[in-house]
Amino acid sequence: MADGTIFLGTAFPEEAPLRQVLDLGLANRHGLVTGATGTGKTVTLQIMAEGFSNAGVPVFCADVKGDLSGIAAKGTPRDFLIERAEKIGFDDYGFDDFPAIFWDVFGEQGHPIRTTVSEMGPLLLSRLMDLNETQEGVLNIAFRIADDDGLLLLDMKDLRELLIHLSDRTAEIKTTYGNISTASIGAIQRRLLVLEEQGGEKFFGEPALDIRDLMRTTRDGRGMINVLAADKLMHSPRLYATFLLWLMSELFEELPEVGDPEKPGLVFFFDEAHLLFDEAPKALLEKVEQVVRLIRSKGVGVYFVTQNPLDVPDSVLSQLGNRVQHALRAYTPRERKAVKTAADTFRPNPAFDAFEVITQLGVGEALVSTLEKKGIPSIVQRTLIRPPSSRLGPLEDEERGDLVKNSAVYGLYDEAQDRESAYETLRRQAEEKARREEERRRLEEEEERRAEEEKRRSREARRSSRSSRGRQTVTEAALKSVVRSMSSQLGRRLGRELVRGILGGLARGR
Repeated sequence: MADGTIFLGTAFPEEAPLRQVLDLGLANRHGLVTGATGTGKTVTLQIMAEGFSNAGVPVFCADVKGDLSGIAAKGTPRDFLIERAEKIGFDDYGFDDFPAIFWDVFGEQGHPIRTTVSEMGPLLLSRLMDLNETQEGVLNIAFRIADDDGLLLLDMKDLRELLIHLSDRTAEIKTTYGNISTASIGAIQRRLLVLEEQGGEKFFGEPALDIRDLMRTTRDGRGMINVLAADKLMHSPRLYATFLLWLMSELFEELPEVGDPEKPGLVFFFDEAHLLFDEAPKALLEKVEQVVRLIRSKGVGVYFVTQNPLDVPDSVLSQLGNRVQHALRAYTPRERKAVKTAADTFRPNPAFDAFEVITQLGVGEALVSTLEKKGIPSIVQRTLIRPPSSRLGPLEDEERGDLVKNSAVYGLYDEAQDRESAYETLRRQAEEKARREEERRRLEEEEERRAEEEKRRSREARRSSRSSRGRQTVTEAALKSVVRSMSSQLGRRLGRELVRGILGGLARGR
């Protein structure tokens, strides 16, 4: 490390053994480690991480198979390791453990690592949920409304509640933000459920990861190696790929410009890189290309680790200056194309045919080409990769648990927090609206009851008036009876007198 390089291995051209090194001053120009399964990619990643750590450069890497966790433990002397060290002239080879922090999205094999829904953003979240263009547009509107209304989107329940809120306001939103169909909202809600089943709800929340905690160094100046437990995460490949892309994007957005430093501020290894590019929409590929192109000025080196160089788009592949190519097989037309692509990306070596050598490499061998001064790729060399100083193979669960409890970030992320955010705000608004609606209905019902009571009283008053006019009191009835009796008697008397008068007149006339 005294000369500012990391020792990768030794090549054996005819003239003399040739040490293959990675220049720390050019390590932020990114790199690519490729090769078929079982050819030594993980060990190459391990020895590069060791080298960066010893040089004081923090590292972030994903442990897809669980093997990389052994980097935190001192290696065990084995004959084949010592033999390899002697063969390549690695005279100061020894065994050592390296400072490591273990992370796990699910919080089972390391410290939980979280972000908020807002920090993830609509583009990456759409990719995570595999939304179509229309659904992505709806999600963009949701984020815009959250910003305009001052709503914090921290976890998945915040986003779920926001979608319910949008569904209730579609007519109102249409005039300002554009049309939102309930079908699109329903589709997003269903995708959220799928994401929850994959464990996505553990990824979104607080406390969110502080990028600076990935860039720690020890008191003796060594860089911390951040190991993400990804064996379980790989069961949700889209979550894995989107998470790592988010992490790169956060580094790009938060770190200051540093130009070309003497050594990187952080080296980022993206294992199983093909998952990032599989079926990725154009907008996402453009974002990846932008991040890879510009993040080196932030002092970050990105190294893609994958089986096949065809897994990486040409626009990204052209920016990866440091290459380590392990063996590939060429049994099918696609495999032959991959071998040809890998061979053509190297600066040719007149001593051998890179195409043929790639198919003949043994385990622990690789074609290596790194950037030299002024950023010029070195001539490709067939190289024996150096053996690791840390343990080959995984840690025991007890060892990992002890390291987690004694890490520099213990207690910072281990307990989830749930502060007031969009969910609580929208629920409170919905409850207040429901109370107002209930009060309005109560007042209307009360008004209706008063009106009905008034009508009832009015009807009763009218009936009472009519009844009082039609009914006689006892006195009235008695008087009427007397009057009728008197009238009757008077009438009969007058009648008799009248008759007598008439008869009397008749008698006198005779």
